[in-house]
Amino acid sequence: MDNGASGKGVINIGLPELSEEQLIEIGELAQETIIKHVFDVLNRSDVKDIEVTMRINRNETLDLEVEVYLEVPVFVKVDVEGLIDEALEKAYEVVERRLREIANEGKAKA
Repeated sequence: MDNGASGKGVINIGLPELSEEQLIEIGELAQETIIKHVFDVLNRSDVKDIEVTMRINRNETLDLEVEVYLEVPVFVKVDVEGLIDEALEKAYEVVERRLREIANEGKAKA
C-alpha cells in the first residue's frame, strides 16, 4: 500500500559566535521560512506531516543543522524532494542575510 510521498533534507550552516538569543532567532527564522515555503506551494490539507528540526553543534565550528521531513498523500502530485530542497535553499538564504545583518550590527557598535 502506498501512503504517499515523503522526503527528508538537511543543510548545515556554519555560524559565527552568537548569543543564545541570536541562535534562537536564527533557528526560528529558518523554521518559519521552510514552513512558509511549503505552504506557499501546498494546501494545508495536502500535507500529512511536516517536521523541521534544528540542531546546534558546537565542535570546532558552530553549526546549525536544519532537517526537514515532509509527507504528502499519494494523490498530491508534487516533487517532495524538490520542494524540500527549495525550502532549505530559501532558509539558507534568509539565515545568511540575517547573519550579515548581525555582523554589520556588531561592526556598527565597534
